[in-house]
Amino acid sequence: MKAGGSVKPATAETVAAREHFVYQEGKMVFKYAVSNMAGAASEIMERNNLKGEDVAWLVPHQANMRIISATAAYLNVPEDKVMINIHRYGNTTAGTIPLCLWDWEKQLKKGDNLVLAAFGGGFTWGASYIKWAYDGK
Repeated sequence: MKAGGSVKPATAETVAAREHFVYQEGKMVFKYAVSNMAGAASEIMERNNLKGEDVAWLVPHQANMRIISATAAYLNVPEDKVMINIHRYGNTTAGTIPLCLWDWEKQLKKGDNLVLAAFGGGFTWGASYIKWAYDGK
């Protein structure tokens, strides 16, 4: 917010200038999200000698379709191997990866390589590699 705090308290002028709204620098957030989420996932893949074709499913945080697509492209994982449910639920914050696993459970097979990648509040990110332990129901 440009105004409303102790540095620039609310006045009739700041309200009239619409300076009491949160805004985000979208391009910077996009670049940061993709580079860190994809970078963390790439590091996990390298450590485990995985290439894009070895990944059965990429399970990304569902914040933004452009971020999901850019992350998949960076990792060379085809979009048909990316779990996407943002169109159903929107950005579900911390629940996004568990919801994807729930939605795709029937398609998962014992031994599938899954790469989970997230980027979230406070500009935090992380990734993990799991091998699925059972055939979907």
